[in-house]
Amino acid sequence: MTMPPAITIQNLHKKYGSTEALRGIDLEIQTGEIFALLGPNGAGKTTTIEILEGHRAPTSGTVSVLGFDPSHGAGEFKDRIGIVLQETTVDGYLTVRETVDLFASYYSQPRNTDEILELVGLESQKASPARKLSGGQKRRLDVAIGLIGNPEILFLDEPTTGFDPQARRAAWEMVRRLEKLGCTVVLTTHYMEEAEFLATRIAIMADGQIIAAGTTSDLRRKYTGSQISFQTEKKFNSIINEFQIVSDDSLELLDDTFVLRTSDPTAALHYLTTVAKNNDFQLNNLVVRQATLEDIYLSILDTHQRNQRAL
Repeated sequence: MTMPPAITIQNLHKKYGSTEALRGIDLEIQTGEIFALLGPNGAGKTTTIEILEGHRAPTSGTVSVLGFDPSHGAGEFKDRIGIVLQETTVDGYLTVRETVDLFASYYSQPRNTDEILELVGLESQKASPARKLSGGQKRRLDVAIGLIGNPEILFLDEPTTGFDPQARRAAWEMVRRLEKLGCTVVLTTHYMEEAEFLATRIAIMADGQIIAAGTTSDLRRKYTGSQISFQTEKKFNSIINEFQIVSDDSLELLDDTFVLRTSDPTAALHYLTTVAKNNDFQLNNLVVRQATLEDIYLSILDTHQRNQRAL
């Protein structure tokens, strides 16, 4: 049987005085998925998340989280969600186990502390004072605190800010393990690689709106496809600049490197090499690669900004 969405948002607006922070958001987040909300600073991500958590009331529109209107702040609703802020303040003199046990006492049906410490990789530090944990271990403790109440939805805000690459990868594996709990995760991050690794689906926000949503593969097919980059002698730039395969191709010169974004890399590469061969010049440092989420994100934001300027 199909599970109902964990979160449904319809025509959500939020105003602060004359400033419209959210401008009619529609969104569904499915039960059990890891969902990433991306966007530049000021896009409306924090306002959206705070409304979903019940910390702010919308100006208009409807929001359902696990069947609740979060703005009413019912105790049952709060008992079923977990929140991991960028930093959680804890008593540094309590041990890791004592800290998690303390937060467990706030919930009606908490998970087992040892189980949660094993899940986040802190079982060997359970007797250590919280103040003696490393930065990565403190972040794991933050997640343990968010999970101890056995939430159906976990809101995870910038989970690896300030981490070194090794600690970041370890944190990603920890978040991936949350899927085994059947927990829905709503993630905000500025690291595109993080969102690409973790998220089942992604939404990109700008100017208080969702401007794109889907899986990474969906967005790649719709917005960028593949990327071909190369260098050539400047005297051939005019020939290259006339190059285009289909209407949605995008060609630009960045420093001394041409970058072509295309939905049909096979046809584009064939035509490009034919032009080079017929005009007797080389395509140096030729690279063909699939667009990354960062490429997709920047392309979508650039298109949105150009459209806004054209209005």
